[in-house]
Amino acid sequence: MVRSSTRLVLILVGLAWLIGERLGLGRLPGDIMVEHGDFRLYIPITTSLIVSVALSVVFWFFNR
Repeated sequence: MVRSSTRLVLILVGLAWLIGERLGLGRLPGDIMVEHGDFRLYIPITTSLIVSVALSVVFWFFNR
């Protein structure tokens, strides 16, 4: 049972990754990007929150 759940979660994460690129995850308002010369700093705050909530819902669903 655990293996099938793990496989399903990995498949869902892979699909979410593909869909996320098309939806613009990583370029949302609230994601911080600082560029100064050759230095780049990227802090994906909003994207991290969305991914965290989505994963929490998925894991909650499988642990019910």
